[in-house]
Amino acid sequence: MKTRKSAILALLFLLFAVLGGSVPLLSQSGGPARDPGVRAGSVDAGTPLTTLSSSQLQFFQDGQARFQQVDTVSSGLGPTFNSNSCASCHSQPAVGGSSPSASQYPNVGPNPQIEAGTANSASNVIPFFITADGPVREARFPFQVNSSGGLARTPDGGVHALFTITGRQDAAGCSMAQPNFEQMQQMNNLIFRIPTPVYGAGLIETIADGTILANMHANAALKAQLGISGHPNASGNDGSITRFGWKAQNKSLQMFAGEAYNVEIGVTNELFPNERANPPASCLLNPTPEDSTNFTLSGDQIPSDVVEFSHFMRFLAPPAPSTQGIPGNPPATSIQNGQALFGQVHCDMCHTPSLPTSTSNFTPALNNQTAALFSDLLVHHMGWGLADRITQGNAGPDEFRTAPLWGVGQRIFFMHDGRATPANGGLMQAIEQHAGEGSEANMVIFLFNHLTPQEQQDLLNFLRSL
Repeated sequence: MKTRKSAILALLFLLFAVLGGSVPLLSQSGGPARDPGVRAGSVDAGTPLTTLSSSQLQFFQDGQARFQQVDTVSSGLGPTFNSNSCASCHSQPAVGGSSPSASQYPNVGPNPQIEAGTANSASNVIPFFITADGPVREARFPFQVNSSGGLARTPDGGVHALFTITGRQDAAGCSMAQPNFEQMQQMNNLIFRIPTPVYGAGLIETIADGTILANMHANAALKAQLGISGHPNASGNDGSITRFGWKAQNKSLQMFAGEAYNVEIGVTNELFPNERANPPASCLLNPTPEDSTNFTLSGDQIPSDVVEFSHFMRFLAPPAPSTQGIPGNPPATSIQNGQALFGQVHCDMCHTPSLPTSTSNFTPALNNQTAALFSDLLVHHMGWGLADRITQGNAGPDEFRTAPLWGVGQRIFFMHDGRATPANGGLMQAIEQHAGEGSEANMVIFLFNHLTPQEQQDLLNFLRSL
């Protein structure tokens, strides 16, 4: 059986090479396969793990409340920021998710960055890439700008916040300009990232490094035939595997939370105690760190916001899959066939259906569980069409973490920069974007493109059930 499968793959590789590695999607009677769209019905996400103790649930609820709090300058907002609340970015389809939408189920609302950037009489101009029904975005510049205004060869890669607190009623005296995003766009020096969902994050945190490595080495011969060669990103301090963020650049949920609090909202904290972007003295309005341990309080009020954010994310249950509410009401047989095809075309070689957790000192609810995340937590070359030209740790300019697919049934925007949207094909566009020069996914997408139209539709229906 293995010999026959290898022979078939070899023939497909030959065809793949002859056709130049690209074949258009096949059409079907009545039209091509389409992303059915965001799954409606119940929102089975944003809830705590069901087996938390009463005290753990108390910390989860406190962390959830802080996750939703709106920061002002007095509580640490700015001097630069992308939004004013964790939940403003992580809100679809419930708190802890990704970019919201005013037109897609469950109609969370318009892009919150517009209100955040103009609140309290701020003098910000909304950047051209932030739209009412578009994804929440952060902006990065791949390269620094030299003294003459041209691009330097020196990498930048950092987040350049969209807004400043200039003009706000609670930031009297601060004067700080926004970056010139139009200039950076003209210089081809502007890339975007959208928020990653944090559902089931405690399970991901509890997967042992050894499990990730063992899965990486599994099916080695098949992966070699397919051109798949992903690897872990790693901490520059202790060498352990990092796993959170688009390039798997953060080791732990606390590090993930601390960095985001500082970078996205501008709140200095015990992990990132210094203000970013070298602001003028007129904009340094608070002692730092602005978020710290509350030594004079008690119970769940003692930890800092960053610690409570991490408790909230750690205790979030993974999204529950459902076959209900998928537009078009595909039959169960379609979804079952799509699940089988997901393995048949080898999507599962990167989007590993599940990995086991080890043991956790936080709660037994994380111990020895099956995390159905659909990710290997490795970074892979995705080709120069997707490359953001930014290196983070061991993840190079065109490498990204395999995005977990649990909860994808109620996601709206896809890919690291939100380029795949309901307007241009949604999930189908995201699948197509996996193929390109230098991408490890080329052979898998080639196999997908050679499914019948109904088989492609079945696979899309399966993804919307997750």
